Amino acid sequence: MNNLTDNLASIGDQIRLSFSAKDAAREKVLPLCREAIRYCSQAIRATHRQEFDQSRELLGSARNLLNEVEQIIAECNELGFAGFIRDAQKEFAEGSITLALVVGNPLPSPDELRVDAAAYLNGLGEAVGELRRYLLDSMRRGDLSRGEELLSAMDDIYSVLVTMDFPDAITGGLRRTTDSLRAVLERTRGDLTNALRQSRLERRMRELEEALGFDQASVKTSDDDTSP
Repeated sequence: MNNLTDNLASIGDQIRLSFSAKDAAREKVLPLCREAIRYCSQAIRATHRQEFDQSRELLGSARNLLNEVEQIIAECNELGFAGFIRDAQKEFAEGSITLALVVGNPLPSPDELRVDAAAYLNGLGEAVGELRRYLLDSMRRGDLSRGEELLSAMDDIYSVLVTMDFPDAITGGLRRTTDSLRAVLERTRGDLTNALRQSRLERRMRELEEALGFDQASVKTSDDDTSP
């Protein structure tokens, strides 16, 4: 090498070592993120089955894996913005938010969950779909006790997400999620309204049947008293 590039080999070696370290970290992190996503999916299914303790346990396992991820990428900050890490954080946020709202706990914050803000918002949006699913399952069981409360939570989430008018590069593609939520909300509102009307109608019919049954019994007793 001539004098102008005498240090090029050294520079190349340093960059190669840096890339090797990042590649090794990535190879360690990928399976951890996949496993965390699997745990989160199982936690959401457990929530729908109302197996809340199991859901918490699965989310705890996912959190432990994300802790490992954080330790591995501590010296490779660029990996913190990798799509597969954000996806794992998003799934963890979705599972944690869904569980919290279903059991009636306060909404956990991004700091409490230790996830990126964009991952949190996308998880929040996905949780709306899970709440719709939970509501529909509850309706099929004839349980409408928390329908309006959960629908209100879904509405509140949409009202906040729709104000996040920033480029997708910042929000992680949040606009696509938000755009789909309006239809989800309207369908859920319609389903719940019909279910509530049906429930009220059935209750009034039962009350009417009970009233008519009482009157008929009174008439029969009166007839028996006047018979010769």
